[in-house]
Amino acid sequence: MTTASAAPVAIFLMGPTATGKTDFAVELAKRFPVEIVSVDSALVYRGMDIGTAKPSLELRQQYPHHLIDICDPAEAYSAGRFRADAIAVLRDVITKGKVPLLVGGTMLYFRALERGLATLPTASPEVRAAIDARASAAGWPAMHEWLAQVDPASAKRIHPNDPQRIQRALEVYEMTGRSLSEFLADGQSSTEFQYHKIALVPPDRKILRERISLRFRNMLGQGLVDEVRKLRARGDLNADLPSMRAVGYRQVWEFLDGQVSESEMVERAVIATAQLAKRQMTWLRSEQNLITINPLGGEASGKLIDALQTIVGGPGNQSELPGV
Repeated sequence: MTTASAAPVAIFLMGPTATGKTDFAVELAKRFPVEIVSVDSALVYRGMDIGTAKPSLELRQQYPHHLIDICDPAEAYSAGRFRADAIAVLRDVITKGKVPLLVGGTMLYFRALERGLATLPTASPEVRAAIDARASAAGWPAMHEWLAQVDPASAKRIHPNDPQRIQRALEVYEMTGRSLSEFLADGQSSTEFQYHKIALVPPDRKILRERISLRFRNMLGQGLVDEVRKLRARGDLNADLPSMRAVGYRQVWEFLDGQVSESEMVERAVIATAQLAKRQMTWLRSEQNLITINPLGGEASGKLIDALQTIVGGPGNQSELPGV
């Protein structure tokens, strides 16, 4: 195994949603020998373009983006699958003499790539049925409270309205007596690559929430409701699939089901996205050796260029990145 000091470089560009990560990444790709690798659990799905703020096909043809549109929304995509896919892509990019620039906000995927994943117990239909029965009687918020007692770390990163992940964390605990957090901590760090981590972290959450609200309303104007309507019309998708539980898609699905009004849909989507951003920033605070940059400040462009010059080398281009 190659030692860490001699290992090829890969760069993480992390950050909460709506901080302009893709725009910054493309501008960096214009200046440095990097190829963009998506680290996003929703961008992997074909046909989910507007609600994921997916880069256009024309942009991806000009500046290659890896791990986008690689599976169908009816499929489940896991952190383990991402790790295997990402390692294959990183090796290919490095073979071409480029530096992988991993860009996104799915923090578990970054951690899975950097630290590896422990072997988790396979699903147990009996244990899941018991958890579901208890949830039917008490409600998922109560199950989240139970999770907070047995696995506080998982409860902190899993939202109370995310039954799929609550169920899995409780299932692991019930089957093994160990928390999911303990299993994740058992992952083995990889020394195949040198990971350099940059995070776009806005200090003003109020401004970020305003950006989130504006972005979602723009998505609606671009046809998000029709996009979800088309997905529903396939007939093989449902609201419980991981793809359809992505923020924005879940709320539009509820609207099309007649569960909420249009205004309620917008409010719920903005709130859910803001909560996601908060969890992403909480996760980033636990990261080590992180270069933190305010993406909303006027100095973000120069700091990103300086960081890439330090990591990758070369003169880059001192012209300002566009404000995003």
